[in-house]
Amino acid sequence: MRFNKQIFTILILSLSLALLGSGCVSEGEGAESNVTQEITDSGFSNIRENPVTPWNSVPTSPVIDPTACIDPQASVIGAVEIGASVMVSPMASIRSDEGMPIFVGNGSNVQDGVVLHGLETINEEGEPVEKNLVEVDGKKYSVYIGENVSLAHQSQVHGPASVGNDTFIGMQAFVFKSKIGNNCVLEPTAAAIGVTVPDGRYIPAGTVVTSQDEADKLPEITDDYAYKHTNEAVVYVNVNLAEGYNKAS
Repeated sequence: MRFNKQIFTILILSLSLALLGSGCVSEGEGAESNVTQEITDSGFSNIRENPVTPWNSVPTSPVIDPTACIDPQASVIGAVEIGASVMVSPMASIRSDEGMPIFVGNGSNVQDGVVLHGLETINEEGEPVEKNLVEVDGKKYSVYIGENVSLAHQSQVHGPASVGNDTFIGMQAFVFKSKIGNNCVLEPTAAAIGVTVPDGRYIPAGTVVTSQDEADKLPEITDDYAYKHTNEAVVYVNVNLAEGYNKAS
């Protein structure tokens, strides 16, 4: 009996080491930064097609740039496009099976426990549900995350929603039915619900903004704002983490 327990322990340790050493799903070594690869049979259950449903009869696989890093403990499902040098950390969920598509731009990061999801964007007759879509540069999305955006730990962006370039969404912050501009900051536990936040504004920690009048009066980010350069530093770290994890895998 003792021998069997030893074998069992060795097997568990071997499996754990294998998982820890698996690195990222997408490897960028030797790849052009503007090349994308469609994951159709990756062998990783955490990256997969959306299921067939009454509102969507077409399974779609994620499209992931080879320089992005998708941690094996993160989920990327359905009509998702992920750009170059994106870091998707453990326990993040990017699930495009109800609201679709979801887009994450170059250089952005989706940190631990982040959720990207959206309300139904196609009805059972196959028609778009326009109220649950956002338009960016002439294209429609359930969730759109721009370039060099940081989605910090446990934050949520639930479609219909968009986040502009160079914006920081703080820990446990929440965005729903909203458009967040470029160069914005949502401090930890802040929320934007049903509003458009102009470029260069911030929502103080713990503040919930639910009217456009409140959004229009949000303070501007000035040179003396404490978190003016936070996003730059976070993006730098995560772009290099994506590269480092890919090299290690």
